[in-house]
Amino acid sequence: MTLQQAELPAPGPDARAASAALSRLIAEEIGAHGGWLSFARYMELALYAPGLGYYAGGAHKFGDHEAGGDFLTAPELTPLFAAALARQVAQVIAASSPQVIEAGAGSGRLAADLLTALAAMDCLPERYRILELSGELRARQQATLAARAPQFADRVEWLDELPEHFSGCLVGNELLDAMPTHALRWSDGTDEAALLERGVGLKDSELAAAERPATGALLAAAEALGIRAPYRGEISLAARSWVSELARRLEQGALLLIDYGLPRHELYHPLRDGGTLRCHYRHRVHEDPFWFPGLSDITTHVDFTAVAEAGFDAGLKVLGFTSQANFLLNCGIGDLLQTSKVDAGDTASADDLRARGAVNVLLSPNEMGELFKVIALGRGVPGPLLGFARADRVHAL
Repeated sequence: MTLQQAELPAPGPDARAASAALSRLIAEEIGAHGGWLSFARYMELALYAPGLGYYAGGAHKFGDHEAGGDFLTAPELTPLFAAALARQVAQVIAASSPQVIEAGAGSGRLAADLLTALAAMDCLPERYRILELSGELRARQQATLAARAPQFADRVEWLDELPEHFSGCLVGNELLDAMPTHALRWSDGTDEAALLERGVGLKDSELAAAERPATGALLAAAEALGIRAPYRGEISLAARSWVSELARRLEQGALLLIDYGLPRHELYHPLRDGGTLRCHYRHRVHEDPFWFPGLSDITTHVDFTAVAEAGFDAGLKVLGFTSQANFLLNCGIGDLLQTSKVDAGDTASADDLRARGAVNVLLSPNEMGELFKVIALGRGVPGPLLGFARADRVHAL
């Protein structure tokens, strides 16, 4: 056990049993595939295996320490996040179609707050569709919407897959970082292959890291990066494919994708030679994806250059790229915070102080403000978009 693992809260017996069942499932698949799985496939199973994966099991993923969650997302911090985002969504649907799709809706908090904010702007979409593959999360989203926004129940529906064609605005908050990613090691010449794909095998019947030469599309994508060995990093072919598929289906409107990540030249910088693979468990970060599979979220930073290229190559225009802080400020989150204080009265209340603290987390460069980025890809939507009116960084892609 590493020092980092020793500092993690011990899972309970039910969680351990579920993890053991998932480990057996993964081991069986490793055996069925000749003793090796790509890390992308392992990550897919660890996060999404029906009934056992992190997002498909019964664990409580989102929320604060008291709620037993593993991490906080921006919508959980304050409804002002959704209120600011609603101003950008309203601009997109006014220029295309009054339809919103949210991909991967988490706890359902963003959906509830976004619908409330759009209604206050007299810009309520005709349909708000949620693409969610996890039955456990879908049930939680339904409960959240029933509690926080029951008046919009007739406008909300859940999708098992994307519609063949759609117009309007698609929102994805902290979605791309959890898509399966391939892991690689650029060899310094001591191995037979210069590019090695890191994956998973079995050692003494336990899951263990294993490597083999990279091939096919992964090899081509890795070689295109021009990285100097030795180096370790990740490439998400799944995220590129997903954006390309969205672009094919989007007739008019925009994709608004919010996540933590960097442009390619920053993400694959020589000083970032250990990769960005991280795991989240009970508000702690660790780097061992094989520690009790299924109990930790597994994420990597998003290559926003790859996202922009995938959309552009499929016919979309890159409408904007900036930090979360700049995006929210452009969308007027400062004014929204001030308005909420006026509504509450001139005396600073506990709610007002919490709102100020939450907004500070959303905007601070030492918190979420700079780490998280926002990219907009669209077709048939006139610009400029509100959220990128100032400090647009498309040139950095």
